[in-house]
Amino acid sequence: MANRLAKETSPYLLQHADNPVDWYPWGPEALTRSRDEGKPILLSVGYAACHWCHVMAHESFESDETAALMNARFVNIKVDREERPDLDSIYMQAVQAMTGQGGWPMTVFLTPAGEPFYGGTYFPPEDRHGMPSFRRVLLSVSDAWETKRDEVERSAKAVREMYEASGPKTEDRRPTTPGFNSDILDRATKDLYARFEPMMGGFGGAPKFPHTMALDFLLRRWARTNDEHALHIVMHSFVQMARGGICDQVGGGFHRYSVDARWLVPHFEKMLYDNALLARLGAHLFQVTGSDEVRRVTAETLKWVMREMTDSGGGWYSSLDADSEHEEGKFYVWSLDEMETVLGADAPAAVAYWGVTASGNFEGANILNVRGDRAAPDPTALDSWKERLYAVRARRVWPARDEKVLASWNGLMLRAMAECARVFDNAAYREAALRNGEFLWREMVRDGRVYRTHTKGETRIAGFLEDQAAVALGFLALYHLTLDTAGFDRARELTRVCVEKFRDAATGAFYDTASDAETLVTRPHDITDNATPAGSSLAVELLLTMTELTGETSYRVMASQVLASNAEPMARYATMFGQLLSAADMAAGGGRWTEFVCGPNGCALPAPTDQRSS
Repeated sequence: MANRLAKETSPYLLQHADNPVDWYPWGPEALTRSRDEGKPILLSVGYAACHWCHVMAHESFESDETAALMNARFVNIKVDREERPDLDSIYMQAVQAMTGQGGWPMTVFLTPAGEPFYGGTYFPPEDRHGMPSFRRVLLSVSDAWETKRDEVERSAKAVREMYEASGPKTEDRRPTTPGFNSDILDRATKDLYARFEPMMGGFGGAPKFPHTMALDFLLRRWARTNDEHALHIVMHSFVQMARGGICDQVGGGFHRYSVDARWLVPHFEKMLYDNALLARLGAHLFQVTGSDEVRRVTAETLKWVMREMTDSGGGWYSSLDADSEHEEGKFYVWSLDEMETVLGADAPAAVAYWGVTASGNFEGANILNVRGDRAAPDPTALDSWKERLYAVRARRVWPARDEKVLASWNGLMLRAMAECARVFDNAAYREAALRNGEFLWREMVRDGRVYRTHTKGETRIAGFLEDQAAVALGFLALYHLTLDTAGFDRARELTRVCVEKFRDAATGAFYDTASDAETLVTRPHDITDNATPAGSSLAVELLLTMTELTGETSYRVMASQVLASNAEPMARYATMFGQLLSAADMAAGGGRWTEFVCGPNGCALPAPTDQRSS
């Protein structure tokens, strides 16, 4: 019998609709029951493309024995982190403070007031490698709730104090000082140089993430300073990713991250936002280098988006799962025999190019990648190999696709698609960007307010800061592409609401949730980039861009307050602040930023005279 999640639209929540667990979606019904019955809340957070979320679901949430224990002792709430990034951010902060690490699935135990007192990530069904079994955790937490309530309250109080200490303060609203930006940018650049891994590119070792925003910042630093090392880091990192297994060599697009330091073995989920950020970086890198390889990889990424991730109305879907047939990566890997059967006489050259062997490089199979001195084939031959392999792969069992349309991720991809349309003078990209812009404005914006998610004709959840700012920047990219002032007018309206609903006048900070949003245990304020840019960073860039186009100096003042309050962290932890550093670069250089992003021939006109403020 289906549980309450059967009425939801999130594909992730629907994956759990037939669990024997008495799941609730987050909302008043579950919270009221917890208060009325005096039961703690078991909050489970994940997302549709998450491999370990599926593993824990099969091992524990589909177990009648485990479900009976959960149902008897807890009020169980399941959350899609992509629908509710506010809840994910709040409770991930607590889990990281309690355990020193985070990840998904996230498992958090809350008081009826929503205060976390214990948490973790994945728990196995049996004790394993020093990890307690999930049932052991359930019994221990339940026992503590019943017999050691004072300890539970102390833990919850410690988290409350952490939230209070980490929020923005009135004293953070201090003015910028002359030279602030240039000094911080120089120090941040040196920090990235120190973290750069010279052999395979990127920053640090395994697991290895693209850190696209930090790379884009370094490309801007090259444009400012002509420091060739900055350009080398960006080009080397992009090319190494493009040639590795993290890049889908057959179907285009990038997987989430690499579990090794060589970009070879990816975590096979494919997310819209990663590909938006990498495609936009590719366009910028092509403007600088004119590299045919960069152009090809960027084009293949956008081809994947248009072919596999596009809704009939023009929106873009969220992700492809890592798993198919309950095996991670099965859809993407090849055997030597398969390659020879599909490619025939071309197989020896293709096998040599992609490093295919009989023993394989991943669990007996081959993740295609290009390494070392493997000679690149003729582009026409390479395209032919990929087309034939894709046709065969398309007959396999596909990974599940999360077909919810998320506003912020669509805003990021709209920006990338529009910039690529201009840089590569591509009519298909232009049409895709225009259709997406109309879709977003028609379906996901109401009275200047962006809504978070659209699934099967239903738009839900008032949006967050990242939604408001990313969609506004997407409309500005459309304006730069077409010079149609409709894009500018829409962006200006979204900017007005962004400031009105998300900015705290007392501190100058931007919150991730709107002033009229649901009251939670704390109001989230995340200033660091994660897999996507921080909402505050996007808001700062939006304000600075609107200053350039409108002359509204109050926007620059607001942006400068955020930059000033985060100056020292930006300089010391540059990989965590790539987007904000790019905004700081814009604040330091003004209009020259626009010339760089739009290319040597320019792309945007100032806003019409009657729309500019004094």
